[in-house]
Amino acid sequence: MNNEIFQSARSAYQDKDYEGALSAFTQCLEEDPSALQPGEIGLLYHQIGNCLVKLGDFNEAIHAYTQATADAAYSQVGAVNCNLGNAYAALHDYEDAVQHFEIAASDAKYDAKYRAYTGMGNAYLKLGKSAEAGAAFRSAALDEANPEPTKALLNLGICFMALNRPNDAVTSYENALQFDMPAATRNKLCANLGQAYVASGQMQKAVSAFESALADKTYFLSDSASVDYQRAIAQVSTGTAELTPVDVAGTDTSGLDVAADGSPLEDVSAQQTQALDPYYYPEVYEEAPLDGYASSDDRFFNASDEELERWSKGVAKRERKRRNVGLKILVFIFVLLLIAFAGAVFAYTQGYGYPQQQTVVEELFANPDNASSLFSSELSAETVEQKMAPVAQDDSITVNAVERSMTNSEVYVTAQTAEGGDVQYWVSLVRDGIGWKVTDVQLYFASQN
Repeated sequence: MNNEIFQSARSAYQDKDYEGALSAFTQCLEEDPSALQPGEIGLLYHQIGNCLVKLGDFNEAIHAYTQATADAAYSQVGAVNCNLGNAYAALHDYEDAVQHFEIAASDAKYDAKYRAYTGMGNAYLKLGKSAEAGAAFRSAALDEANPEPTKALLNLGICFMALNRPNDAVTSYENALQFDMPAATRNKLCANLGQAYVASGQMQKAVSAFESALADKTYFLSDSASVDYQRAIAQVSTGTAELTPVDVAGTDTSGLDVAADGSPLEDVSAQQTQALDPYYYPEVYEEAPLDGYASSDDRFFNASDEELERWSKGVAKRERKRRNVGLKILVFIFVLLLIAFAGAVFAYTQGYGYPQQQTVVEELFANPDNASSLFSSELSAETVEQKMAPVAQDDSITVNAVERSMTNSEVYVTAQTAEGGDVQYWVSLVRDGIGWKVTDVQLYFASQN
């Protein structure tokens, strides 16, 4: 490939001379095809597709990207398919867009999967598939490469609202607020949070959220948000700040798709044009924690000890009144041993052991890289690695709940990511002697269980 012409084409693209860049990239392709090295055909068609997108010719861009995917030696499969998905979305062909976003997300070499998941979520929303969109935005939020997890969390909240699950939407929005973001995005987020609070019956919190959105006087509520704001104010003023949650079906929860004055944004094609990057870097996002749980309950051991102490004092008092004190003491000790044994058996059947479940889970999160010894021996090393992939390292996790049985237990915890967000997990354990071994680790969304 003529490197001089190629560099000239790249410079033209960077200078936003897309017609000049298109002409130069095409010249590289046509000048001497036999001189092109493996992968260079795919590279050139990739750049040609990007130029065509910038020029608004999405049909031709799709043709160019398709030619790029036909070059088996070109390794940027994820990047090209992500751009293909955006081009199809610009033409409102969301079914084909989803297919290419899925291909991009499945490419192990693609280091910006959050772009594919974000595009996939947007396409699913256009198709009216809120549950599928939510799953895509959640994956975008969990991608550590995502520089802007707030948008994914906000859009995840939008999906929860569309699914009539305002409590989960509240959790998503509240966690999004933990990250830095532009003031305009924060205002929109607070407005959405206000609507979610109203839908879940938390009127005082709703008023506070709406007032935060309006505080800098640069943001204007949409019509539906204004109605919710006035409704929340009215309820707070009458002393009924906590109401029964309402059905949010039909509520305007479009989030980032609403401009400051409530009017629709520009056509999707213009947005998709800006989403495509010049070379191989095409475009969103990290983790959405959910409802907490009551702390674990160890009263079984305390109650048993207290009862045993009271019982033993009563027996001792009575035995001292009898003859053959030595024999009676032996009997008493034997009875105590029986009770202790029975207590241990009972504790075992109730899921207690050593080390306890929460101790194993705390060790798991404290050192994820060396967690294989904590997993059941029935799991392969590859399976363990897959299950630990979404785990965020945290030396001080919060154990939200422990559900015990004799042979199996479940532990719900909250861990903090390196970026400062909170993530909830569900950990399954199986009995191993008197202790426990991990069999599964998953991200946990309370309302789905």
